[in-house]
Amino acid sequence: MPAKAAPKRSKSVLKRARQSKVKTLVNKSEKSMLKTLSKNVEQDVANKNAGAAQTALKKAVSAIDKAAKKGIIHRNTASRKISRLTKLVNSMTSSEAA
Repeated sequence: MPAKAAPKRSKSVLKRARQSKVKTLVNKSEKSMLKTLSKNVEQDVANKNAGAAQTALKKAVSAIDKAAKKGIIHRNTASRKISRLTKLVNSMTSSEAA
C-alpha cells in the first residue's frame, strides 16, 4: 500500500489560522494591559494616594469598557472588575473623610 498523502487544506482554513494567531496576540496584550491598569489602581489605594487612585480608576474603567465592547472580555466580567475597583477607591476616600 502506498503511503497516505497529507490532507489538503483550503485557502480559507489557512487564512483563518493566520488571523487567529494575530487576534490571539492582540487579545493577550489587551488583557495584560487591563491587569496592569488594575494593579496601578490597587497600588495607589495601598499608598493612600487619593488623587492618583481616582485618575488610575478612570483610565482602568475606560480600558475595561473598551475591552468588553470589542469582545476581549465578557461584559459581566467587565462590570465585576469595574465594580470592585470602584468600591476599593471609594472605601479609601470615605475612610479619609471620616
